[in-house]
Amino acid sequence: MFVLLLGAPGSGKGTQGKIVAERLGLPKITTGDILRAAVRAETPLGLQAKKYMDDGKLVPDAVILSLIKEELAKPEAKEGAVFDGFPRTAAQAELVDTTLGERGQRLSKVLLLDVPEEELLQRLTARAAQENRSDDTPEAIRTRLQVYQRDTAPLVAHYAQRGIVHRVPGTGTIEEIATEIQRIVGR
Repeated sequence: MFVLLLGAPGSGKGTQGKIVAERLGLPKITTGDILRAAVRAETPLGLQAKKYMDDGKLVPDAVILSLIKEELAKPEAKEGAVFDGFPRTAAQAELVDTTLGERGQRLSKVLLLDVPEEELLQRLTARAAQENRSDDTPEAIRTRLQVYQRDTAPLVAHYAQRGIVHRVPGTGTIEEIATEIQRIVGR
């Protein structure tokens, strides 16, 4: 089973992704984590990604996809994975669909964590304060949320055509949200 978690920054993707992955016994593939690990390990792809990161640029889709292909080639991902943070756009979704299709697989469920913008602002502002992130001003947070909405709306439409998008209320306790996800995923 391949599950994609979508949601705005601060919606709880990381927290819920970890719970889902553990419950299903699948690896959680988070682009930020695999990028940092590849850079630390100084793999060829990690060194390639580091050049972009050091210049403050986004790592190109082709490099990210290559890293994801490496993760999917691991034995623990044979039966599925939980994606968190990629794909983020319809173009990236096409790449993931093609990659999984080459393996005779496809995304099973797309879980869209739905959280009101005011709640997201509160969560991100609190997180910025906890982590002493002075660059996370309300204006910067609003910009990130706008970018998310702009880039993700076509992605949701892409997967909605296949009937695999499930909206999950992202407010409430962690346990309540996890229970709703479990109901949707079926285990």
